[in-house]
Order: sequence, then C-alpha cells, then structure tokens
Amino acid sequence: MAESESEARKVNVDRLWGSMPWFKAKDIRRVRAKLFRSGNSLALRIPAGTKLSAGMEVDLTIEDGEFLSVEPIERPKRKFNIAKVAGSATSLDFIRDEDRVFEDRPLRWEA
Repeated sequence: MAESESEARKVNVDRLWGSMPWFKAKDIRRVRAKLFRSGNSLALRIPAGTKLSAGMEVDLTIEDGEFLSVEPIERPKRKFNIAKVAGSATSLDFIRDEDRVFEDRPLRWEA
C-alpha cells in the first residue's frame, strides 16, 4: 500500500516539475570508483552510461584538495565553409526566365 501511495506522489510531483523544469532536481547517481596511478598522475575511470565521451574537454574543479567537479566545455559549433564547394558544381546552368513563370491555379481556400 505504501508503494502505491509513493508512486502516486511521484506522478503528481513529476507533473508539477513538468510545468516548472527549473525546480526539478538534477539526476544524481553515486558510483564507487577507484583511483590508480598512470605515469606520474592519478587517473580515474569514468563508468559508461554518462554523457561524457573520449576526447571531450572538461573543466575540472578541485575543492579543498579532495572534492572534484567535472563540467564539459562547450566547443564552438563548426561553420560551413561555402568557399570550399563554391566552384565544384560547374555543370549547372542558370534557370531561364520562362522556367520561372508559374501557371495560375485555384488555391484550396479560393475554390
């Protein structure tokens, strides 16, 4: 009986958070990991299932010499360089003026 009541409360709270996403608590998981030595540094394996990936740059915050916080660094979005492809479509022709004229037809809301 207690489980069904807690499930009902959870559903109600989820509805509340849906309307106010800024109030929703972050998804926090605790995982036990072990530090190991890699050369002259300490290393920590990050378990699979996170949104982090190999090669990703992160900002590491160290508090009081023992509390670690990792935040991914947003990379700027790559921009498309049109100069690289501008001259590659040499066989294309311009549209003729007579091909730009459309026939009049009744539209759905005018019929």
